[in-house]
Amino acid sequence: MLAHLLQAMPHLRQQVYFKASLTALSHAMEDQVLAGSEQPLVIACFQRERFYRQEAHRYRRIAQRTPHVYVLAAPETDFKNSSDHHETVAFDPGDALSHEWHLVVIGSHYANCLICREKRSSASSSANGEMDTSRRFEGIWTFDRTVSAKAAELLLDRIATYRPELADKIEQAKAEYISSGSTQPSDRNRQDSPNPDPFVQRLVTYLQAGQYKLLKAYSSIAAQEQRERLVNSISTAIRRSLDPHEVMEIAVQELGRAMGSCRCLIYRCKATDTQATITHEYLETRGRDRTLLCSTLGSPWPLKDNTLFQAIVEHQESISVEDTQHDPRLNQTPSKSANSPSSKLKELVQTFGMRSWLMVPVLYQGRLLGMVELHHCDETPYRWKDEELALVEAIATQVGVALIQAEAYANLQDLNQQLAALDRTRSNLVAITGHELRTPLSTIQVCLESLASEPDMSPELRQVMLNTALDDAERLRKLVQDFLTLSRLESGRVEWNVEAISLQECIELALSRINVHWSEDRRPNIITHVPTDLPFVQADGEWLVETLAKLLDNACKFTSSQGEITIGIQTNGNSMLKVTVADTGRGIEPNRLEDVFDRFYQEEGALRRTTGGTGLGLAICRQIVKGWGGKIWADSAGKDQGCQFHFTVPMIAPTSDSQPSKGKGKGSRKGSRVKRN
Repeated sequence: MLAHLLQAMPHLRQQVYFKASLTALSHAMEDQVLAGSEQPLVIACFQRERFYRQEAHRYRRIAQRTPHVYVLAAPETDFKNSSDHHETVAFDPGDALSHEWHLVVIGSHYANCLICREKRSSASSSANGEMDTSRRFEGIWTFDRTVSAKAAELLLDRIATYRPELADKIEQAKAEYISSGSTQPSDRNRQDSPNPDPFVQRLVTYLQAGQYKLLKAYSSIAAQEQRERLVNSISTAIRRSLDPHEVMEIAVQELGRAMGSCRCLIYRCKATDTQATITHEYLETRGRDRTLLCSTLGSPWPLKDNTLFQAIVEHQESISVEDTQHDPRLNQTPSKSANSPSSKLKELVQTFGMRSWLMVPVLYQGRLLGMVELHHCDETPYRWKDEELALVEAIATQVGVALIQAEAYANLQDLNQQLAALDRTRSNLVAITGHELRTPLSTIQVCLESLASEPDMSPELRQVMLNTALDDAERLRKLVQDFLTLSRLESGRVEWNVEAISLQECIELALSRINVHWSEDRRPNIITHVPTDLPFVQADGEWLVETLAKLLDNACKFTSSQGEITIGIQTNGNSMLKVTVADTGRGIEPNRLEDVFDRFYQEEGALRRTTGGTGLGLAICRQIVKGWGGKIWADSAGKDQGCQFHFTVPMIAPTSDSQPSKGKGKGSRKGSRVKRN
C-alpha cells in the first residue's frame, strides 16, 4: 500500500515514527471524529486481529457517527468479513498489509492520513516483539487532502478485492469523499477551520524526542543489567568453587558471549614470564565458518617479545588496538632478523587473524596475575566503547579476586596438611620414643639393681645380667644415633664423600651387618643377584652401605624366618643403577606406599605394633638417596603379598683404567670387606 502511494506521488518523503507516536496520532484522529458533527470516511488497517481488539470499542463508537467505517486486519481467532457495527475486512495474513499500519479520515472540512510500514530488525525476533514500544515504522502522515484522498482510493480498491459485495457502497464513498467536487472545502470553511498542523507537529516532535530518550534509557538499563548479570555470574562461580581453572573457564565463556567478540582468552602470567600457554578460550562460531577462526588452545603466547604486554606491565593499564594492520605499535620498521619482537608479533596477529585486539590485565594490589584478551577477526576494525572496557575490567577484577582466593585456599590446605603431618609426627614421636626408651632403660635398671643387691649371684647369672644390660644400652645408642643421623641429613649438615666404588662390596658390607644383628634361626634366607660385569657407582660408600643395611634390616623385621629376601640390580638406560630389596613378608597396603618413608611412621600404629623400631630407618634412606640425586620408592600388591623397595644410584660408564676405591672409601672405614657367612 505504502509503495503504491509513493509510486503515485513520488514527491512524498517518508519519515520514521515510533509506535508511541503513531498511537498518539491515531487516537487524535479518532477523537477528532468522535468530537465532531461530520460523518467522515474512516479507513483503519491493523496488522493483526489482536491489535484491533484493543481498539474495537472505539471503532464501535465511531461507527455510531458515520456509516462509512472500514476496518482491515489479518484474522487470528474470530475476525472475519462482516457488516455488524461497521465493515470489517479480513485480509490474507500473507498480504503485505500485515506489515503496515494505516488510518485515513476524510471529512467535509478536514482530511488526514497515516500510511506506514513497519521496519523489521533482527533484534526484535522474540514472540512478544510486536508489543515492544520501540517498534519503528516508515511512512507518511499528513493533513494534505490530495494525499489523503489518494490513500483512501487505494485502500477502497483493496477492500473491493476482498469484499466485492461492497462495490456499490465503495463507489458511493468515492463519489462523496474522493470526487473532485469534494476534494477541497469551501473558502469559508477554509478560513473558519483552525489549522491544527503546528500543534500536531509540536506533538510529534515531543513524542519522538521522548521516545528517543526512552530508548536511550532502555539501552543504558540493558547494558547495566548485562554488566551486573555477568559480574554476578562470575561472583557466583567464585562462591561455588575455589578451583581457579573452573572460575577462569566460566569467566571466559560468559565474557566472550556477552561481548560478542570472535575470540576471548584468559590465561595466567606474571610480569617476568617470557611466554604463557593458552588454557581457557571462547571461540565464536555462530554464523561463521569455523575454519576461519583458529583456536589458540595449547598455543605458546609470547610475552617477552610482545610490546603491548610490556607496556601493560609498565603502566598496569588496559590497551586496545582498533586496527592491527595500521597500529604503529605493531607495524614498526621491520628488523632484518625474523626473530625480532616486531616480526614475532606480526606473525602472531596474522596466524590468528586478529584485526582488533584488547588486552586487560588481571591485577591484585599491583601484582599481575593474568591477562584477559578479546579479539575481533572481521575485516572491519572494531572500536571498543568505554562501557565495554569498563565491563571487561570489572570482570578482570573479579577473576583476580578469585585467583587470590584460590591461592589462599590452596596454601591453607597445604598448611593444614603440614600441621596434620606434624601432629602425627609428634604423636608418633612421643609414643615410639616412650616405648623404645622405656623398655631398654627398664631392663638396664633391673639388671644393675640385681647386680648391686645380689652379692651372692652366681658368675653365670651375673654375666647374663651384664650382657642383657649391654645389649639394651646398644639398642639405646642406635636409637639416639638414628635421631642424630636424620637430623644431620635433613638439615644439610652432611659432607658427601662421593667416589667410584664397587656396589658388590657395599652389598657384602651390608650383609655382614645383618648377619651380626640377626641370628641365623631368626633371619630369612637372603639371595643376591648381582651381575658379574656390574659397573662402578658414584656415591658415598658409607651412606650407601647404611641404606642397604637399613633396607635389609626392615625386610628382616617383617619377613618370617621361612621367608626370602632378594637383592637385585638392574640398569635403566639413563646412567643410573636400580637396586631392589624384595621380600615375601607382610606387605604394604597400596595407599600407604608413600607414607612408609615418613618419619616415625609405623604401618601397624605406634601403640599396637608387633615389631620394634623407631620408624626412622626408611626416612633416613630417603634422605641419603636424595643426597646423591637418586630416587627411592616402594611397591607392594597388598597385605601378605610381600614388598619391594627400589632406589637408584648413579653409575660410572666402564673404562679400561677405572678401578674402585679399596680401603679408602667411607664404606670401608667401617672395617675391611667382610665375606658373607
